[in-house]
Amino acid sequence: MIQLENIEKVYRTDTLETVALSGINLSIRKGEFVSIMGPSGSGKSTLLNIIGLLDVATGGKVSLNEKVVSSHKDRDLANLRNRELGFIFQKFHLINDLRAIDNVEIPLLYRNMSYKERRKMAEEALEKVGLISRTSHFPSQLSGGQQQRVAIARAIVGKPKILLADEPTGNLDSQMSDEIMNILKELNQQEQTTVIMVTHDKRMADMTDRIIRIFDGRQVA
Repeated sequence: MIQLENIEKVYRTDTLETVALSGINLSIRKGEFVSIMGPSGSGKSTLLNIIGLLDVATGGKVSLNEKVVSSHKDRDLANLRNRELGFIFQKFHLINDLRAIDNVEIPLLYRNMSYKERRKMAEEALEKVGLISRTSHFPSQLSGGQQQRVAIARAIVGKPKILLADEPTGNLDSQMSDEIMNILKELNQQEQTTVIMVTHDKRMADMTDRIIRIFDGRQVA
């Protein structure tokens, strides 16, 4: 489903060149649950951003469903992100002035959908993460675990084929982390959603199908 070929990412200034990723070759099959591990600064989040079409590789090719997308224009990439990909972050990035259901609806605003359609899909997403009773709550009225569930509902509301999670349990205690992982596993197993997760937590990584290890910008295992 996802193919990376000889991916390089280099950051350059007038006086400095920093290699963030070098020679990354990676295949991820449809329906896999993959974790990416490595020390801070190893390039994990950079790799996730390139897979998620949020960042552009300096060299190499990114293919999605056997189509090279690394050369697409910005508008085409934005459309792919909106329809094919869902994003979950360590910080929940909820809008405090919006209720839970309004936060979940945000990705659908970029599609030509009626208010009724958007509301129905948002309710279904909140039900999947066990928060249908909190639709009218503001983020400040929710616990950290509940806010992350809202963030997951927002990520899956558009029914993406690929879910990208950057340290989704990093701000949560062990009990809440387990609950979030159970939600991700259910989405992976029941919806056949491909999940790619960056984590520092070996216990969380061990719950996934495969661990990809990154060190100093290179894939080591």
